[in-house]
Amino acid sequence: MRARVLPLRAACSVHRPLGASARAPPSGLIYYRRPWRLQSRGAKTKSTIVASSLYQGALPALPPDESDSVPAKTYPTVLQQHLNNVRTFKDCVVLTRVGDFYEMYFDQVEEFAPQVNLKIAKRATTLGDVSMAGFQHTQLERYLKMFVQDLGKQVAISEQVRIPESERSRKGGSMLFDRRVTRVVTAGTLIDESFMNPFENNYLLAVHFVGALPASSAATDDRAAYERYRRSTKIGLSWVDLSSGDFFTQASDLASLPSLAARIGPKEVVVDTSLEGTDQSQLQRLISDAPLPIHFHHVHQPATTINDWESMLERPVPASEQGNFTAFEISAGTLLLDYVQDKLRDAKIQLQPPVRRTDDEYMSIDKQSLRNLEIRSTLRDGAFQGSLLHAIRHTVTTSGARLLSQRIVSPSMSLSIINDRLDLVQEMHDQDALREDIMALLRRTHDTYRLMQKFSVGKGDADDLLGLARTVDVMQQLSTILHQHILDNQDRLLEAGSQHVSADFTFLWDILGRLDLDRPGKAAKNIQNAIDEDGLNRQHIVDEATGTQAEQMAEDVISADATGVKGPSLARRSLRGPVDDKAVDTKPDEIWIMRRNASPTLERAHGDLDQLMEAKSELAHKLRKELRSESLTLKWSAQLGHFCHIKGRDAQGTLAALAGARIIGSTKSTKSFYLADWTHLGVRIDDSKLRIRTEEERVFGKLRAEVLENLMKLRRNAAVLDELDVACSSAMLAKNRNLVRPILTNGTSHKIIGGRHPTVDVGLKEQGRSFTTNDCSVGEREKIYLITGPNMAGKSTYLRQNALITILAQTGCFVPAEYAEIGLVDKIFSRVGSADNLYQDQSTFMVEMLEAAEILKQATSRSFVIMDEVGRGTTPEDGVAVGYACLHHLHHVNQSRALFATHFHALADMTLDFENLACYCTSVVEEEDGTWTYAHKLRKGVNRASHALKVARLAGMPERAIEVAGEVLVTLQQTRRGRDDDNSHLNPVFPNKKVYA
Repeated sequence: MRARVLPLRAACSVHRPLGASARAPPSGLIYYRRPWRLQSRGAKTKSTIVASSLYQGALPALPPDESDSVPAKTYPTVLQQHLNNVRTFKDCVVLTRVGDFYEMYFDQVEEFAPQVNLKIAKRATTLGDVSMAGFQHTQLERYLKMFVQDLGKQVAISEQVRIPESERSRKGGSMLFDRRVTRVVTAGTLIDESFMNPFENNYLLAVHFVGALPASSAATDDRAAYERYRRSTKIGLSWVDLSSGDFFTQASDLASLPSLAARIGPKEVVVDTSLEGTDQSQLQRLISDAPLPIHFHHVHQPATTINDWESMLERPVPASEQGNFTAFEISAGTLLLDYVQDKLRDAKIQLQPPVRRTDDEYMSIDKQSLRNLEIRSTLRDGAFQGSLLHAIRHTVTTSGARLLSQRIVSPSMSLSIINDRLDLVQEMHDQDALREDIMALLRRTHDTYRLMQKFSVGKGDADDLLGLARTVDVMQQLSTILHQHILDNQDRLLEAGSQHVSADFTFLWDILGRLDLDRPGKAAKNIQNAIDEDGLNRQHIVDEATGTQAEQMAEDVISADATGVKGPSLARRSLRGPVDDKAVDTKPDEIWIMRRNASPTLERAHGDLDQLMEAKSELAHKLRKELRSESLTLKWSAQLGHFCHIKGRDAQGTLAALAGARIIGSTKSTKSFYLADWTHLGVRIDDSKLRIRTEEERVFGKLRAEVLENLMKLRRNAAVLDELDVACSSAMLAKNRNLVRPILTNGTSHKIIGGRHPTVDVGLKEQGRSFTTNDCSVGEREKIYLITGPNMAGKSTYLRQNALITILAQTGCFVPAEYAEIGLVDKIFSRVGSADNLYQDQSTFMVEMLEAAEILKQATSRSFVIMDEVGRGTTPEDGVAVGYACLHHLHHVNQSRALFATHFHALADMTLDFENLACYCTSVVEEEDGTWTYAHKLRKGVNRASHALKVARLAGMPERAIEVAGEVLVTLQQTRRGRDDDNSHLNPVFPNKKVYA
C-alpha cells in the first residue's frame, strides 16, 4: 500500500502498531532526508513514501536550517560604526570622517543640524531612511566652535583609520578603513583650535572634594553650622591650559572655592563621578556663581605620589618640592590628568611641572571684588572694553597679554618680586629707545607656548616651525640688545637721581641669565636652512584656492541630497581636485616646502628628478618633430595614467610614424594615445617625486624632534619674552598717562596723593574732560574713612579707584597718582552696587548681607575694604543699624583699612568716639543763578544733603513729580526736626568694642 506525502504535523502524529518496537532513525539521516521537504512548491515530479516507513516515537530536535534562516538586517558599515560610537560616547556629538567629509547620522542630526545651520539629507538603507548631515573636513574648527563653545557640547571625532593588510581578512576582507574616536573635544581640552581666544588662558579645572557635599537646604537650616562646615572642609584644586602647558595646583577650603574659581576663570570643571548623584544646582553654586560646564570622571588607578604624573610632564617635579603637595592636590591633579588622557585618547602631551599656589603668595581678590571692581569685564554687560584690564593692556604679544591677565587677578605679596618688576618697568620707562627696540622685536614673535604645545601633541606644520625659528632669532637679538645696554649704561649707575634703579642692573642680568639660546639657536638655524619659504607661500595660495572649491562642492553635495536632486553623492566622499577631473601636464616647477639641499638624500633626489624632467623635455621635443605637431603634450590623469595628447589640426594626422603608439581616444579636435617611452619615463618621474616627498617628511620629522628636545628651554625663554612685553606695556602706559612708580612697604597704611581712577580717567580724556584727583591716607591714625555726599558726586568712584591703585601697585605696574606709598595688602574686599540674585532666590538686601558677612569674617588688619551704601536695601532704621554694626566691627575687630560710603548721615554722629575713624565728604557747588555743579574733591567733614532731587531733574523726571517730591521732603524734614527736639533730653548710647571682649 502506498500513501501520499503527509504534512509534518500528520506525519509526526502517526501511531506505531501495538507491540511494535520503536526504531531510531539512522544516524545523520534527519540532516539529509526530511520527509516534509520531499516535494517543494512548483516541483515537476512527485515522490511517495509508505506509512510504515515513517519513524516511530519522538523525533530528536533538529538544528536550525541555514538555508531557511534570514540574515539580520544591519546598517551599512559606516553607519553601524557611527552608531556604535554614539552608544559608547553617550554625552557627545559624534562626527564621523568619511573621505573628505565629517558626517552625523540618526537622531543627533535632527537635534543638532538645525542649531549649526547644516542641511539635513536622507540616506536610504535596508532598515529605512537615515537622517544625515555633513560638512567638508576643512570646516571642522568652524563647527567645533559652534558645538563646543556656543552650544556647550562635547564632540567625539571619529577618524577613518586605514586597516593594515594583515587585519583585513579578520574584518571582512573588503573594508579599507576602520572608524575610531581619536579625540573628544570639550571646552577645557582645546589645544590649537583657531577659535580659541589668544589673549586668554583656556583652563580646565579639577576639584577634589573630601566626603559628601552638604544638602542644598543646609545654608538656610543652620547658617552658622553651614559656614563652619564650608571653612573646615578641605578641597584640592588642579588646573591646566592644554594650549600652553601651564599646570597649577592649590589646597584650599570649600568656602574659598567660588573666589578661586572666579580668579582662575576655567572654561570647564571636572569632578569625580561619586558626585554625579548630588543636586547639580547645589554643586554649581559651590563651585561658581557663573554657569560653567561641569563633567564627571572616574579615575580607575588613583595616583599615590606625584611621580605618577611624570609621563605627562616635560620634566619630573624636583624631589625637594614633592613633599609640598598635599594629598588633596595630588588627588585633584590625578583626576585632571586622567580626564585629559581620556579626552585626548591616543595623543601624547607634555605639560610643564605643576606650580603649587598658596594663599600667602598672592593678594586675595574675592569673586565679588573681581566683579565689582570690573577687573576683567564690566559690571553692566560683562564686556572687556571698559574693564581695568582693557585700560592697561598694551602688550604686543598674545602670551604677554595672558601673563598680564594672570598677574592682575593675583597680585604678588612679595616685596622682592614686586620691586624686580617695577625696576624693569622703570628702566623701560626711562629708556625710550630701548623700549621701542624691544617692542619692535616682540611684534615679530609668535606664541611660543602654544606652538610648543602643538608639537608636543604631534601636531605643528612647517609654518609653525618657521614661526618658532623666527621667535628664537628675536630672542638672540634681544639678548644682544640687553647685554649691550648694560655695558653702555654702567656710568649712569653712578649718577644721582637713579634711586629706583638696581645698583648693578640685577633685574637685567636675571633676564639674560634665564635666556638659554645655544641649542634652540641651532635648531632655529636648521629649520630656516631646511624650509623653503617661497615654496611654502606658493603652497598656501594653492591650498586656499582648493579649499574654496572644496567648500562649494560640499555645499552642492548637501543641497543635492537634501532636495532629492540627483547630484554628487554623499556616499562617495572623495573630493576630486583638478588632477582627478582632467589630465594635467607634469610641470617641472612642482611645489616643494623643503629646500633642495635640506639633506644629502633630498639633494640627490632633486638631481635625479631634474635629469628625468630634462629627459621628458627631450622626448616631447622628439615626438613633436616626428609627428610634426607642436601641440603635443605629455600628460597624466588618474583614470588614464601617462599618455600623449594632441589637439587642433595636428589631431588630423596619423601616428604611423610612432612604433607602439596606441590610440585611447580621439575627437575631431583632439587625439590621445599611449606610448611606452612616455609611460616608462612618467613612472620614473612619479617614483622620483615620491622619494622627494618621503625625504621631505623625514626631514620635517627630524626638525620637529629637534624642537621637542628643546621644549623646556624654549618655554623658559618664552617666559622672558612675556615679562619684557608686560614691562614695556606698563612703561609705555606710564609715559602716555602720567603714571608714577608706587612705593611698596611692609606697613599697614596708604598714602596716595592725587589718585585717579584708571578707567574713568581714560574715558574722560577721550571726551576732552579732566578727572578730579583725590588723596587717600588711611592707615595708622585714620584706618576708616566714613564718606558722605550727594548722589553722583564721586563717592563710589573714589572707593574703587583706591582699590584699583592698590591692585596695580602689587601687580608691579605704575599707578595713576602723583605719589603712592602703599603697605602690602593681603586681601581686597568690596561691597558696592546692588543687584538681586533670583537664580539663587536671594533678594538685593540678602546679597548685600552675604557680601558684608564675608568681609567681616575674613578681613584682617592688613586687608583693604571698600563698602558702599551698606543697608540701603531695607528700611532706613534697619539700614542705619546694619551700617553701624559693620563700621563697629571693622574698627574694633578687623582693624582693616576701609573706605565706607553712606547716605545715612546719622552714622557720622554715632561713630564720633571711634578714634581711628575720620569723616570725609563730597559736595555740590550752587551758583547764584541757580545752576550747580558737582565738587568731586574730597574734603573733611559731613555732608548731610544728598541732593537727590537735583539728580532726579538731571535724569529727566517730570517736573510735576519733582515738585511733589520737594513738598514731601520738606514735610519729612520738619517732622524729623520736631521729633529730634522732643527727644533732645535723651542721650543714646551705642555699643562699643567691649561687646567683643
